[in-house]
Formats: sequence, C-alpha cells, structure tokens
Amino acid sequence: MLDIQNIYKTFNAGTVNEKTALNGVTLHMNEGDFVTVIGGNGAGKSTLLNAVAGVWTVDEGSITIGGVDVTHLAEHKRAQYIGRVFQDPMMGTAATMQIEENLALAMRRGRPRTLRSGITKAEREEYRELLKILDLGLEDRLTSKVGLLSGGQRQALTLLMATLRKPQLLLLDEHTAALDPKTAAKVLEATERIVGKDHLTTLMITHNMKDAIVHGNRLIMMYNGRIVIDVSGEEKEKLTVPQLLELFGKVSGSDEADDTLLLS
Repeated sequence: MLDIQNIYKTFNAGTVNEKTALNGVTLHMNEGDFVTVIGGNGAGKSTLLNAVAGVWTVDEGSITIGGVDVTHLAEHKRAQYIGRVFQDPMMGTAATMQIEENLALAMRRGRPRTLRSGITKAEREEYRELLKILDLGLEDRLTSKVGLLSGGQRQALTLLMATLRKPQLLLLDEHTAALDPKTAAKVLEATERIVGKDHLTTLMITHNMKDAIVHGNRLIMMYNGRIVIDVSGEEKEKLTVPQLLELFGKVSGSDEADDTLLLS
C-alpha cells in the first residue's frame, strides 16, 4: 500500500544551515499494516510524513501509494489517497460548525456538490452510529458547535472525519501529543478501534516509546534521517522500553540513548 524507495530531503542546501532530514529512507508497508514511528527531535519523523503527504518534494527517490507513483504529485492531489490527523486538535475541524456538519463535509469530500437539501435523517442516524465508536458521548451532541468540545473530543472527531472515506493510507502526526495522558489514552483506544474496523494502513508518529510498542504491528525508529530499527511480530510484542533504548544505543553507535529520545 505504501512503497518508499531511497528518498532524500535536504533543507537549506549549500548554506551554513544545511540539514539532511531524510538520508536514503526505504520503507514498504503492506495493506493493513499499522506502523509506529519513533525517534528523537530532528530524527526525520515529521519530514517523512510530510514527504508522503506531499508537503515537501523529495530530492531523490520515489513514493508510491496503492500502486500509484505520487512522488511528483501536489499535496492537494494526494489528498484523495490520504487521511491525516495533525498534532494540533484545532486543525482538522471547523469550530463554528456543528458536529454533524463537520461529519457531512468529511463524508462528501471528493463528491460532486449539489443544491439538494442538507443533512438527511438517514445521514444523521449514520453519524450517530459512527460517533459511538469514539465512546465519548458525542452521538448525543450532533448539533453542538465543535468549538465547544474539549481538545480530546475534537481530536477524536478529527480522527473519525479523516477515516470516513476509508483512505488508502492514514497518517497520524503525533495526534495525541497535545493531550493530557488520560485523554491521549482515550484517543489511542479510538484509533485502535477505527483502524482495526476498516483494516486501515496506518503510519503513526509518536513521542511516547511505550505507545510505540503497544500499538500497531510494526515499529520503526529513526535517527539522523535514517531508519535504524525495524521490528514487528513477536519481536515487537516482547519488546520493552529499556530493551528499545539499549537497541537504539547499539544501532546509533552511541553508548548512551539520545537525550531527546529520553525526554520524549
């Protein structure tokens, strides 16, 4: 479903501020894979997601989604293949519109616009059932303005909106980082339910090593723009945070774990 071949990305090339953010990254994801991505600040995690989403054009290499080469495709044209949830809960919803209106916009994304009446009774019932998946009581607040929701509720709604049209690839860019631990856990539970229900191919950046281990069927760690750890299956299931830190120390060539990784 996602095939990244030997991609490079350098910012401010030829200046004193030159920074190689991606240094020959290759990653293959099968349909239904749920890959968590972890690494210290500046490791290349967000640049990788932005390269896949089309925010940045890579200097070299190729990116294919569902068999379609999107390497040189503009960001707005890649949107038909991708669902994305950002770190900021305010970015994925329209605050002045009702919950059901936000869901209607997401449901009709990519469809022809018509002059027919607004949300039908059948659609409203569908939205109510979909909101139950989140387990936040939002199914009883369809006409509430999204701006009145908490950050966690809004982020969970954004997650639901991003997956209504079942994207070929779901990108989660530290989507729980701005939430308190209890709310973050709720959103991650909703993530597991939604991803599992629709068997979505998912790439999730997280700053939390425990979450990276617990969620998904595969874990990759980045360092200096490269993938230095790639574990899955039983090896991932048995992994602990201390073991992950030790493994990182070995592959990074450092006796001590990266400070930014530990702080994360």
